[in-house]
Amino acid sequence: MNEWIQTIFTFLADLGYVGVALALMIEVIPSEIVLSYAGYLVSRGEISFIGAVIAGTIGGTLAQLFLYWMGYYGGRPFLDKYGKYLLIHQKHLDLAEEWFRKYGTGVIFTARFIPVVRHAISIPAGIAKMSWTRFTFYTTCAVIPWSIFFIYLGEKLGSNWQQIDEMARPYLKPIIVGAIVLTALYVLYRLRKNK
Repeated sequence: MNEWIQTIFTFLADLGYVGVALALMIEVIPSEIVLSYAGYLVSRGEISFIGAVIAGTIGGTLAQLFLYWMGYYGGRPFLDKYGKYLLIHQKHLDLAEEWFRKYGTGVIFTARFIPVVRHAISIPAGIAKMSWTRFTFYTTCAVIPWSIFFIYLGEKLGSNWQQIDEMARPYLKPIIVGAIVLTALYVLYRLRKNK
């Protein structure tokens, strides 16, 4: 692991729950790694499992709300100009916009479990002026199981928490497939309803 990431984790460990939430809000390090590290802290007895899930949910939801507000108030021109400084790649934004256009607001929940689309989907929701209460509800409903899953795996791995990719891989494939199937079912429901 990069030395600077290890330095950030050491600093965040001293902050406990606030550190977990902050690490997820700044989105410099993938959420899977932050949450598995939180699980490691749980295994050491430094924080509680429920507290870690609450901190993970708050941090993960706020991170997505920042992206939503960027889309809501800045729009696509702002993100085309400054997105690269926020690690938002144009191709990811294009894909997320296409998903949002095709599948509507319900995709906010299911897209959280699909790589690439997961982080960028909040922006087109903001651009489309989706209700922020509805956006927050869908996002929170997706962030809770995501947080529980990776904190649990991190706790089980203990000091080997850095092997989270290897440990999570067999579980993530069915989750991704399930999210895609749910999205397809939602689209079929919308199409039938519109007819």
